[in-house]
Amino acid sequence: MRLDITLITILVTGAISFYTLYVDQNLLDKLILRPFRDSKEGNYYTLATSGFVHADFTHLLFNMLTLYFFGRHVDMVLGPLGFMGLYLASILIANLVSFQKNKTDANYASLGASGGTSGIVFASILFYPYSKIFFFFIPIPIPGPIYAILYLAYSYYASKNRQDGINHDAHFYGALTGLAVAILVQPLSLIAFVQYVLGAFI
Repeated sequence: MRLDITLITILVTGAISFYTLYVDQNLLDKLILRPFRDSKEGNYYTLATSGFVHADFTHLLFNMLTLYFFGRHVDMVLGPLGFMGLYLASILIANLVSFQKNKTDANYASLGASGGTSGIVFASILFYPYSKIFFFFIPIPIPGPIYAILYLAYSYYASKNRQDGINHDAHFYGALTGLAVAILVQPLSLIAFVQYVLGAFI
């Protein structure tokens, strides 16, 4: 029986998120990324742990649904170890950027698996460029490569404005990290992706 690393990741993240939300919120605060506090106290473990806790059930549901729909595609190509390596690298790099940019802001905090799920989505688009993506509340399927461009453009713009309390840096840099790791591990996938895009859109 093949290890379903996507489901395991969802179950582990869900269990930690539920426990910290509804049982032990003191633990939640310890696991959240707070760059100002963490740089003073040397709590660098939050670069990873903040990816396994969430602000509320809706936040958790959105990230885990994304992981469910895209994770298995990446697992099929990279296997369980490759999947986890890409997922954790996306969380860590995205959070490291947030850490460096906000370590003088005593009020800044970040949590959630968005960096990791963004990395998984972009790896999936690289491996399966012909896939169509249905975005929430938009009933029109969006070609994967076009979705990727729109996602990066919006995340970059939103990170500059920072008006909605969402860590768009995590989305942007998590996506780029996932893409970079996927290309590094499967370099031929980039050639296939470019060939598909040239044939389909040009």
